[in-house]
Amino acid sequence: MSDTTPQASGARILVIDDGITMRLYYRTVLEAAGFTVEEATNGVEGYEKAVAQSYDLLIVDINMPKMDGYSLLRAIRSEAAIRSVPAVTVSTEAGPDDATRAFQSGANFYLVKPVAPQALTELARLMAGGRS
Repeated sequence: MSDTTPQASGARILVIDDGITMRLYYRTVLEAAGFTVEEATNGVEGYEKAVAQSYDLLIVDINMPKMDGYSLLRAIRSEAAIRSVPAVTVSTEAGPDDATRAFQSGANFYLVKPVAPQALTELARLMAGGRS
């Protein structure tokens, strides 16, 4: 990465993942790139935070307790105030049907774990970097 790489200008990202290690990984990578990161530990908490606050990007795990990522995305896309917030789903599931299901639920992009730090940062900048 060079000094001419644009910074994220404080765009706000909500990471919704039940795994503490994954949330810490996303936070570390994205904050180092200049993003403001908040976390939710399951789909219900993620939905409540997404409705209550303003975010520029949602990073959504698929396999979570209380509400999975697919259900969370469908709920978010049904809310007029937040339906346009970009959402990236991240999953260990790598089959073509998994990605199709994520897109049908409202995902804008589908990533398979593990996600390389540079790929995560570049995608976040693409989807939310221009917002602040």
